[in-house]
Amino acid sequence: MIVIPAVDLKNGKCVQLVQGKPGTEQIKLDNPAEVALDWEEKGAKKLHLVDLDGALQSGENRHIVKEIIENTNIPIQMGGGIRTLDNARTLLDAGVTNVIIGTMAIKDPETIQVLADEYGKESVTVALDGKDNKVVVHGWTKKTDKSPAEYAQYFEKKNAGSILYTNVDVEGLLTGINQKALDDVLENINIPLIYSGGITSLDDIKTISKTKTEAIVIGSALYKGYIKFEDTLKI
Repeated sequence: MIVIPAVDLKNGKCVQLVQGKPGTEQIKLDNPAEVALDWEEKGAKKLHLVDLDGALQSGENRHIVKEIIENTNIPIQMGGGIRTLDNARTLLDAGVTNVIIGTMAIKDPETIQVLADEYGKESVTVALDGKDNKVVVHGWTKKTDKSPAEYAQYFEKKNAGSILYTNVDVEGLLTGINQKALDDVLENINIPLIYSGGITSLDDIKTISKTKTEAIVIGSALYKGYIKFEDTLKI
């Protein structure tokens, strides 16, 4: 299992929100490209970029993404506002290793197969954001009628290369993980699972490392000093 630091982009800065809500920024750093390079220098094997402006349809940060790609040498997975095939293709062609598709996957599931055919299934990650055990879309503002486990099964059949499961109920709260919610998704798929949401301590990481989870994404806990990235490498 690997630990992937999150670099969330909003208004040209690296931020951390509480449960994805605009206006709840608790961390705000001026140079996301420097932040990304710092994670690489500390030993990160991959980066997790999210364009929050894209996800909330309030703008985009593609110029910063380009700068990060040019200045780092590790794989990058990216999501946030990828709502057309052309958006996804642009990012993959620019050097993003795998795109994270959420709302578009729910609205038009066939786009997953299209991208898998064009770029290889490992380039396509489906984001399933769970709130009250239902998947939410459009920047966590609209709730669907299916659980993360149900959608995970469905998108595995649609040829997704991996699933990114975020537990919105604990995201950004620094209160720990919901083990049952994670297990529910893991038990229903055979493709790699990336998990995020509520990871606050090394004990949380140790707990997850005992499951089949392939990678975890950590944001607030790293930026606030609850977890030192160097310590995660020892686990």
